[in-house]
Amino acid sequence: MRRSAGIAAAFFLLIVTMGCSFGKRINTSGLFAMNTVMELQVEGDEKLLTHAEEMIRSLEKELSVTDESSEIYLLNQSGSVYLSEDVSDILKRALKVCDESGGALDITIYPVLRAWGFTTGSYRVPEDGEIEQLLSKVGYSNVQLTDDGHAEILMGSAVDLGSVVKGYTGSAVAEYFRSEGVTSALINLGGNVECVGTRPDGEKWKIAIKSPFEDSSTGVIGVLEAEDEAIITSGGYERFFEKDGEVYWHILDPETGRPAKSGLSSVTVIGKDGLRCDGLSTALFVMGLDDAIRFWKTAGDFEAVFITDDGKVYVTEGAAPDFSLTAEYRDAALSIVNR
Repeated sequence: MRRSAGIAAAFFLLIVTMGCSFGKRINTSGLFAMNTVMELQVEGDEKLLTHAEEMIRSLEKELSVTDESSEIYLLNQSGSVYLSEDVSDILKRALKVCDESGGALDITIYPVLRAWGFTTGSYRVPEDGEIEQLLSKVGYSNVQLTDDGHAEILMGSAVDLGSVVKGYTGSAVAEYFRSEGVTSALINLGGNVECVGTRPDGEKWKIAIKSPFEDSSTGVIGVLEAEDEAIITSGGYERFFEKDGEVYWHILDPETGRPAKSGLSSVTVIGKDGLRCDGLSTALFVMGLDDAIRFWKTAGDFEAVFITDDGKVYVTEGAAPDFSLTAEYRDAALSIVNR
């Protein structure tokens, strides 16, 4: 199977609502933020969407690695700042995922990512010497954060929260909706999905997981039924370029500074904490199937769907009852992973 083309990230995790007739007032809105197309769907007053959009714009500005007024930008420039309570909490939680994953997720990989052109669109393959030099600045332990919000970065490192920001934002918007009494909403931030409750008709939301292979006729490999949880997928197909017949994707292995060649084509993480799901989807992709499964068995707070380069599908036991392959992939090798 071949890897799919790098199209707009908003459609990597698709929402299946075809044939649904909710019979209740549903308001929807779309926006472009955090460099992706987003869609919000809520049962309730349209003003909820307006405020949710304002929240997303505010978080984008607050956490951007390129916006000169953002706290993250100021941290990278000065090396030492006091962060607001929210940003300090996000950074602390991101660093925890880095530590738990043994550095498979590293929020200081930004200088290497930039060298490949994944942050600018000016794609290139850096020389080995350049990668080695940049890797000397990579290491999440170079980020020091105190309880009072003082952040400091050492060794010329730079922080980028792009690997967790959409997951965090989805959960923040979901929590806002719940605080306003919403019992049914869907938040799709470029394929990073957060469900509030169930669909208005009481059925679980049906989230279609994008096939990572370009020879797919439907573009969907499986469907996951979900309620009150985040569903976040990372895959090499999300953003990549080709040079001299070789594919280079944006998920980098922090040890090598090169695209992670782990044997996995995509990883979907299902859980209650969007930030953690977002970070883990990247970390598990870097780890590869065996280490990712071992991590899942130890963690105990999320479920996952792994798709390998050769088209095999592995679903953890907690997600298995809610997951089904599409007709196109009915003959794919499907294994349930048990603790």
